[in-house]
Amino acid sequence: MQNKINKTILAGLTLSELEKFITDIEEPKFRAKQLHQWIYKKPASTFDQMSNLSKDFRNKLSELAVITNIQISQKVVSKDGTIKYLLEYPDGKRVETVLMSYQNRPNLTACISTQIGCAVGCVFCATGKKGFVRNLTSAEIIEQLLAIQMDTGLVVTNIVFMGQGEPLLNYEETVKAINIINSEFEIGMRRITVSTCGIAPNIRKLTELNRQLILALSLHAPDSELRKQLMPIENKYPLDEVMEALKFFTRKTGRRVTIEYLLIDKINDSIEHAYKLNSLLKDLKCNINLIPFNPIKECGFKKPSVERVNKFKEILDLGTKKATIRLERGNDIAAACGQLAGDQTNSIYTNH
Repeated sequence: MQNKINKTILAGLTLSELEKFITDIEEPKFRAKQLHQWIYKKPASTFDQMSNLSKDFRNKLSELAVITNIQISQKVVSKDGTIKYLLEYPDGKRVETVLMSYQNRPNLTACISTQIGCAVGCVFCATGKKGFVRNLTSAEIIEQLLAIQMDTGLVVTNIVFMGQGEPLLNYEETVKAINIINSEFEIGMRRITVSTCGIAPNIRKLTELNRQLILALSLHAPDSELRKQLMPIENKYPLDEVMEALKFFTRKTGRRVTIEYLLIDKINDSIEHAYKLNSLLKDLKCNINLIPFNPIKECGFKKPSVERVNKFKEILDLGTKKATIRLERGNDIAAACGQLAGDQTNSIYTNH
């Protein structure tokens, strides 16, 4: 891949592709492994930092290539340590991506975007309110991860495709990015989560790859009628069809799926909803992740009380599934579930 001034963008290139690049510029093939280590493992933000490369070779690289073509437009840090980045591509389009860390855990989790905007239009989601702009290429997806690593000097251990956009509506590029993350960053498939609102045909397509990744469904309602009100995608891919696709995934891969359920005060968080959810999921091999709603200015929904959340979980615990309440991260900087908008005018950036 080349940028507008005809320099090769190294982000997203596999080792074999880097070997071709190196031989094409008439350098010894072993240089590719050195370059690969600096890009994906160190990680270096400039060629000058690549200390085991000769000065002449580094100068040559600077003339012919760039590590990444993405720019950090803005960055803000939460009181809990979560970092949110507003990243800009050469065409001026922006996405947000998030780095999450946890006390007493070695994991560093990157929440990655796959599209600029989103066409799905869930009524509770800030991204959906912005509409769809375009898909990201696999290289542009990888650039988000490199931007995080280059800025922090840290090595990401876990990936969640839960940022802006619907990954399975950008299926081919998302799968390419997953393969690069697995092969080049050497992040295991079991540390990669793909979240979908329920694109049933592509859930089946992903299943056929038989990779040991984690599949998460954004469910958010225990029946089709309520789901239609919250998630218009239900009109195209009904809940029955989505559930069958999930069961196909569990049978084929032997893996549990994660059910993500956003709890919105007095909308989908009643005792009746909890019993319905237990009934819906009774035959599915899954875990349930409860997410108290994170307010956005674009809609009037409210976060349920702690008592309502705990009561909902209590009913689910009467069933056979494991339910957990997601630990909130970054909601003070609008970096939590459903809050990403990719907007530079966001006061979260301008006030820090």
